[in-house]
Amino acid sequence: MYRKHFGLTRHPFDKDLAPDDLFETAALAELTVRLRHLLDMRGIGLVTGESGSGKTSACRRLVASLNTGLYRVNYVSLTTGNVMDLYKTVAWELGLPTERNRAALFKHIRTEVSRLCAENRLKPILIVDEAHHLRTDVLEDLRLLTNYAMDSENRLCVILVGHPELRRRLGMSALEALSQRIVVRAHVRGIARDEIGRYIEHRIRLAGYELPLFEPSTVEAIFQASGGLPRKVNLLAHHALFAAAIAKAKSITTEHVQAALAEVA
Repeated sequence: MYRKHFGLTRHPFDKDLAPDDLFETAALAELTVRLRHLLDMRGIGLVTGESGSGKTSACRRLVASLNTGLYRVNYVSLTTGNVMDLYKTVAWELGLPTERNRAALFKHIRTEVSRLCAENRLKPILIVDEAHHLRTDVLEDLRLLTNYAMDSENRLCVILVGHPELRRRLGMSALEALSQRIVVRAHVRGIARDEIGRYIEHRIRLAGYELPLFEPSTVEAIFQASGGLPRKVNLLAHHALFAAAIAKAKSITTEHVQAALAEVA
């Protein structure tokens, strides 16, 4: 409804956005630098952030920028399950047969990683999303997957992506060995107050609207209500546009944000 009212070419705050169209916040720029360093080191990285902070989108943007002739990216989203479930998922991503024996699966995965590095000259990357749900024994086996030649070299780069509780769990003694292997730790903060107006304008322009649409007081109200979390910002802006279209308004006001809050809460 509001697309027609404002003459938009698409819904500006949809989650399906091309990686190149992401607005580069200071937090996103910093995370990209850290992840690039991790890829050079080929170690284990930790990316944490609140739900809706843009962790997965940031990783997606990094992956899209990588040369497929140099990197082999494997993405898994694990929630619950045992070590065998982990190995089967990783093996499937690598195109390997899913053996029933745990030791055989472990060996095949490590052999394939070594082959990719030695024969294909590729740098394998394993991105594990929703990693805060993983059991302690599963996290420990992820560390073991990165051990090559008695720790003298790193062949597999692992990026653990999850909620802040994952960072706290890695401080436990049971995961001390994994914690010591983490090369890069990054926390995604979301959109800062001085960035949110430009973020909203960026998304609106991508939808074909060039004029200012959200009043400054409206932008501040969205920031206060969302805490700068991109997912909440997008939801509030979406419902505020809808409320403005119903009222046949030409710009988005704080009243429309108040109406949006009732839909988002």
